[in-house]
Amino acid sequence: MAVTKEDKLELVKKYGKNEKDSGTAEVQIAILTKRINDLTTHFSDHKKDHHSRRGLMMLVGKRRRLLDYLAAKDINRYRTIIKELNIRK
Repeated sequence: MAVTKEDKLELVKKYGKNEKDSGTAEVQIAILTKRINDLTTHFSDHKKDHHSRRGLMMLVGKRRRLLDYLAAKDINRYRTIIKELNIRK
């Protein structure tokens, strides 16, 4: 299931600086995390869906790069987003 427009707006309001701030790393990480969580539940039912699994791995890689960027730029923002989204590292 794709992330709906309302879900994205909710994540932007929660993690962005204002309602229209969809470009910060925190918002992008939150949206990617929502998509990753939705896809992981999809794979419990569809174990042989390898094409979507490749897409999942690409999303995980993109999130990892954003997290690395955030850790290098501002470690406090990195720690808060990791804690709020329950991403282990």
